[in-house]
Amino acid sequence: MISLTFEQLIGVEDKAMAGTYLDITATDGSGQFKGYLATAETGSGPGILLLQEIFGINWHIRDVADYYAEEGYTVLAPDLFWRMEPGVELGYSEEEFQKAFGFYQRFDIAKAIEDMQAATSALHSHDACKGKLGAIGFCLGGKLSYLAAAHCEIDAAVCYYGVGIEEDLGLKDQITCPMVMHFAELDQFVPAQARDRVTNAFSNRTDVEIYTYPDTDHAFNTPGRDSYHKPSAVLAHSRSIACFSRALSV
Repeated sequence: MISLTFEQLIGVEDKAMAGTYLDITATDGSGQFKGYLATAETGSGPGILLLQEIFGINWHIRDVADYYAEEGYTVLAPDLFWRMEPGVELGYSEEEFQKAFGFYQRFDIAKAIEDMQAATSALHSHDACKGKLGAIGFCLGGKLSYLAAAHCEIDAAVCYYGVGIEEDLGLKDQITCPMVMHFAELDQFVPAQARDRVTNAFSNRTDVEIYTYPDTDHAFNTPGRDSYHKPSAVLAHSRSIACFSRALSV
């Protein structure tokens, strides 16, 4: 397994795109949508389904895909906003946040699950994907990673500050794979009461690791945002990659 340098881990906004885009066919016959695909230098590896924030497949999501490809994985980040507007790619200004939140309010979770299932099938069938499949997501994607673990035959899931997981704890018995959840202590989108409900729901599962990072806020993993906290980002990444390494056998 390749170890990322700190400079590689934190990334920069103007980093050159290392991957390509893949066409994914929707299962309901409504058309095709894109996914950003990053592959390992070795040419193949276990798969990771990377699930977006409310800002679309932007530079941060592409950077995360590239990081995990450097670790030996084949990573696919599907455009899950395509039914509203294909190719959404927003930054983190207040104006862009408001636009992103508008997409979030109109987001169809049921259709997103269908699209994740289509993306999972596309990833499994790709020549560069060998072996098992994990999922990882941030914010909205953190919840989607949880849902992927319940619905998409995922072998391991990582959820960064997943918003609304506590609303779907009825699915917990459908999740049989190892899972890691990262939460921020000061996160108003995932307050302490929500974190406690999730923690209590999985208290008897030794293969589900739940971490809260002190003095951090939502999006502590995103370089360039005010909430970015690099010590927590590095620690969370090490825990995430350890989970995938154990479960996906890299």
